[in-house]
Amino acid sequence: MASRGTVVIAAASMMLASWLPARAQEDDTAGVAPSAVEAVKKLGEQVVLGHRQFAVERMYPRWKARMAKRMGGMDVLERKLKEQLEMVDEQMRLHGMSMISFEPVGAPKVYGVWPGKKLEMVDGQEVEVLVSKNWLVLIPTVTKFRVIEKETGKPRFIESSGFQVAVSDKGANDWYFMDGGTLSVADLRSLFPDLPENIELPKLERREVP
Repeated sequence: MASRGTVVIAAASMMLASWLPARAQEDDTAGVAPSAVEAVKKLGEQVVLGHRQFAVERMYPRWKARMAKRMGGMDVLERKLKEQLEMVDEQMRLHGMSMISFEPVGAPKVYGVWPGKKLEMVDGQEVEVLVSKNWLVLIPTVTKFRVIEKETGKPRFIESSGFQVAVSDKGANDWYFMDGGTLSVADLRSLFPDLPENIELPKLERREVP
């Protein structure tokens, strides 16, 4: 899903990058990553239990609204997502596949994003300063599938490495998500132009395991 206005976004991100990163390091990030990781763990538990609608409900609203606009409205998007989830479940059943785990792994990366302004007292005077209003956390994940071979009845196991993008207002710890399987850096930067220029997304991999 390539984003539009890449040139404008890139220019804006270069300007914002010169303002925000130094301030972002001043924010207290203690507890942010553990909270986001715990939220992704809960997301994974619900998905493994078959409660796929939970993932739809916790989709990051601005990303969800963008997808809805592309598809012709929120009703259309939600109907298509429901149909796709039902199709995935049916295909998994037909191929003897089941999801047995979905877990956060590795080290999350925390960023302060979504520029805003607030008033601070400097030398006895109110000064308007630029701040970031949201936390964005990149959280690597591993999803494990079991596939029962029709001919032998023996199980095979497949691991899929991906990531979730968790976003919350600062101080809220109310996390919404974007699945990394369909995201590019350009997509993220179109939503959050103040992300660092050198940001790297976790790798997507799929492999068979014992």
